[in-house]
Amino acid sequence: MSLINQLGQNNVGLGQSSLGQMNKVTPAPANADSVNPLNAAEDSGANKELSQEDFFALLSQQLSMQDPFKPVDNDTMIAQMASFSTVDGISKLNDQIVNLNAVMTSSQALQASALVGQQVLIPSDTGHVGEDGGGFKGVVSTPSEIDEITIRVEDENGQLIDTFKVDGSKGGNVDVAWDGLDKDGKPVEAGNYSFKATGRVDGESQELAVSTYAHVTSVSLGSATTGAILNLDGLGSIKLTDVLAVAESESTKKFV
Repeated sequence: MSLINQLGQNNVGLGQSSLGQMNKVTPAPANADSVNPLNAAEDSGANKELSQEDFFALLSQQLSMQDPFKPVDNDTMIAQMASFSTVDGISKLNDQIVNLNAVMTSSQALQASALVGQQVLIPSDTGHVGEDGGGFKGVVSTPSEIDEITIRVEDENGQLIDTFKVDGSKGGNVDVAWDGLDKDGKPVEAGNYSFKATGRVDGESQELAVSTYAHVTSVSLGSATTGAILNLDGLGSIKLTDVLAVAESESTKKFV
């Protein structure tokens, strides 16, 4: 009887000792490499965009891991492949559009370069007088026939420089030209001056819209959004699409 008890106690002791050794888990080294391929891809700075090869690799993995009793439906698989093809096609189309925009922008700038040295009509009442003197031209837009249009020439501070009248009996767009002289007949200094036009419409005095001609000095390439940019003498820049008209090739910078 004692022999059996002794053997039983020994067996229990052996069992506890074995369980204690089994419960001991050896921790992984702190510098152990991760086996996650996604983490490895991120750490290596790989491209995160899925290519067509990646898509078919994932599709093959999906098919290999599917439940044999519930396989992937053919329609679902075809829909996935069609979706990827659509996205891939849109991406390629976007690249082609970007290239087309670049070509069109360059072509537009090349065509706009023919305007260098010319006069263009811009939607502004301000014109520039250069160092060599002279005035500039403009256009007054009238809603109807006006017997007489009064033009005020003002400097950048709003001071009156000169005033004169033009015939507006034909209505529409009326050409205006200023010789660059003040009210005393003396040449004005170089700088920017503006036209202020008024006329009687339906018996009431109203301000009229004015556009002026500017001298194109150079052309900038711009971007696909802005297009070609025209650089104007003394007046900054303007988009080619904002130009209202182009004057004759002869110089109109100076009027005598």
